[in-house]
Amino acid sequence: MIIIGFFIGHWYLSLFSQTFFHHRYSAHRMFTMSKAWEKVFFIITYITQGSSYLSPYVYGILHRKHHAFADTELDPHSPKYDKSIMKMMLRTREVYNNIDFKRVDIEARFMKNLPSWEKFDRFASHWGSRIAWGLAYIAFYLIFSPSWWFFLLIPAHFLMGPLHGVVINWFAHKYGYTNFETTDTSKNLMPVDIFMLGEGFHNNHHKHGSRPNFGFRWFEFDPVYPVIWLFDKIGIIKLVRT
Repeated sequence: MIIIGFFIGHWYLSLFSQTFFHHRYSAHRMFTMSKAWEKVFFIITYITQGSSYLSPYVYGILHRKHHAFADTELDPHSPKYDKSIMKMMLRTREVYNNIDFKRVDIEARFMKNLPSWEKFDRFASHWGSRIAWGLAYIAFYLIFSPSWWFFLLIPAHFLMGPLHGVVINWFAHKYGYTNFETTDTSKNLMPVDIFMLGEGFHNNHHKHGSRPNFGFRWFEFDPVYPVIWLFDKIGIIKLVRT
């Protein structure tokens, strides 16, 4: 069915952009790439995230702060200090906007080697762009939806990027299993992470923050790592050897 295929495609393509470009590249610098390829992935991110576009620059700072202050009052998103998912999302949005609009001073360590394309970020984050994407989603559903109840999926398209974030930042700090002792509440959501492209191995990642393969035990398969390995082999990126 076209609508289901569209939803699944949007979920995984948007998630790939976030885990590959925002998370593993921008925030953790697990690999390097040329400025030309960096701009290519900015554009890919915009196309795949659409109305929920997140600035890789701002995301990088936000996520580095999460690791530095995990499960403390300075953590941008922690279920330990936010009493509900909605409150956590709103606080994360406030912190994101404060960074984006330069309302707060940022420590130099959180800004080192971040990808920056400010003009593109301003365009991609503009409300006009977000509304245009939202109207495009609605138009697609009007054309292809076989039933009205499929329209209940549209809000998820509007907020796809934040939805991916909340799955990990809320649920992977509350539920799951651990392989490693850490100073925070990070957990691995599931033994086989088929929904979050390896991001669900959150405890592994908090223990080994610079490791590009989020899987650790034999059954923990990170589907993004083979893509990273391939991109390294063909010269799109260069893995940082640690």
